[in-house]
Amino acid sequence: MGAGHDHGQTAVRAGQRHRGRLWGAFALLAVFMVVEAVAAWVTGSLALLSDAGHMFTDVLGLGMALAAIYAASRTNTDPQRTFGTYRLEVLAALANAVLLFGVAIYVLVEAVRRFSEPPEVLAGPMMIVAVAGLLANVVAFLLLRSGAKESLNVRGAYLEVLGDLLGSVGVIIAAAVIAVTDWWYADPIIAVAVGLFILPRTYQLARAAIRVLVQAAPEHIDVPAVQTTLATVPGVAQVHDLHIWTLTSGMDVASAHLRLGDGADTAQVLAAARTALDEKFGIDHATLQVEPADAGGVCHPAGW
Repeated sequence: MGAGHDHGQTAVRAGQRHRGRLWGAFALLAVFMVVEAVAAWVTGSLALLSDAGHMFTDVLGLGMALAAIYAASRTNTDPQRTFGTYRLEVLAALANAVLLFGVAIYVLVEAVRRFSEPPEVLAGPMMIVAVAGLLANVVAFLLLRSGAKESLNVRGAYLEVLGDLLGSVGVIIAAAVIAVTDWWYADPIIAVAVGLFILPRTYQLARAAIRVLVQAAPEHIDVPAVQTTLATVPGVAQVHDLHIWTLTSGMDVASAHLRLGDGADTAQVLAAARTALDEKFGIDHATLQVEPADAGGVCHPAGW
């Protein structure tokens, strides 16, 4: 039997309300990502290239937020896709994490090479592009600020942009140091700093995507605590075959078998179990199989 509240749909509606702002921030940062990448090639700045890679993580985060909103609001017409297309977001996240690892590692290796023989960098154009990138991040930050309070997806994109502000400031500092002192080492030093900032975030992205794909229980949910909570629902004698997993970002689901005690009311047990899962663990979609006290050997747990 299915059980669920409307919290998930509320989050979806919140994301939909801010979809225009998400698109605006996405387009703005995508354009400046390309501008920074081209400028990095023209000026020879590794710091700009590193910041362009960092900005790519922003564009990725915004794109996944938009994809999640679209997937959540789209009607699934294929009867064979009983979970819709939610996992496409997770697959895209894993693929992009691999790409980001490649970019970050390239930047770090190139930076080490430049420490032995730092090339000249065009500080003027580098400064102009970095300032423009900073302004783009500020605009995106303002666009997403209000939506971050309502939607988990928007909040994730908001934090991505906030982090990129630091990268842009770092590139501006490097450009200023080079312009004033001709100390070319400032460029690879800032590039290393930004690259090292990208790697942990990329690792977290890849790890989160893999956890979803292998259907591990969400880290923020204590599975034994869920089992204990269900077992203490009035009328429940035993809980088994409990599974908790993430369908896509922000959508945790569960299934379980509940063996009833003598005289328990099925409807009351379902309502109480649903409420407990929702209020204590944020699980607003659960499939609960209720088994009568005298079920005997009716339930055959899976061998895996």
